[in-house]
Amino acid sequence: MSEESMIIKLERRVDELIALCDKLKNENSLLKDRQEILVEERAHLIEKTELARVKVESMLIRLRSMEHDA
Repeated sequence: MSEESMIIKLERRVDELIALCDKLKNENSLLKDRQEILVEERAHLIEKTELARVKVESMLIRLRSMEHDA
């Protein structure tokens, strides 16, 4: 293999690596965005769950007090 063909082959490989790097950067950015969305959704669901727990506890307290009053 001549030196010139080796250089051409090396240039192609470098171009492939650059393209792969760009693709991975884009994918990483998308994954970070998705993670941020999921973290926000999780926080919202935790908040809703806590609110539901408080409401259920409140209802149980009222039911128990009604049992004692009856």
